[in-house]
Amino acid sequence: MKAPLWKIHLFRFYELLNSESGPANLMGMRPLFHPAPEDITVEGILYSLSDPVRASIFFDIARQQCTQNCSSFLTVSNKAIPKSTLSQHMRILRENGLIRGERHGVEMRITSRCQELNQRFPGLIPAILSAHRVQSGENRKPRPRAKRSSRQVRR
Repeated sequence: MKAPLWKIHLFRFYELLNSESGPANLMGMRPLFHPAPEDITVEGILYSLSDPVRASIFFDIARQQCTQNCSSFLTVSNKAIPKSTLSQHMRILRENGLIRGERHGVEMRITSRCQELNQRFPGLIPAILSAHRVQSGENRKPRPRAKRSSRQVRR
C-alpha cells in the first residue's frame, strides 16, 4: 500500500529542514567561496583587475558603496556582456577577495570588500581606484576654450 502523497511531501520538507548541508546544497547550488581577509593576496587582486571588464565592474561596485544586482553589469563600458562571461568575471573577483556575493532566490547581490582589503593592504585599493579614474578619464576637466582677442579678424 502506498503512502499518501501529502505524507511524502511532508517527510521531504522535514528532511530539508533538518539537513546539515542546508537547502541550497540540496537544490544543486554550490556554496559561494569567499576567502578570509588573511588569505587575500596582492597577486590575486592584481590578477583580478588585469582584465579591463573586471576592472570596470569592480570600480562600479566600489564607487556605488552599496549592494548591487549582478545583472546590472550585463552592459559594461557600452559593451554587452553575455551572462556566462559575466558569471566568470564575478567568480574571479569573488574568489580573489574583491567582492562578496550572496544569492537571494535567482538573484546574485554583490558588494565590495574595500574596507576589509584596506585593513589588509592599507592604501592599495584607494590607489588602484584613483589610477582607474585617471585612466578612464573621470578626473579630466574640460579644457577651457581659448578666447579670441578683439584684434583677431574673423573670416
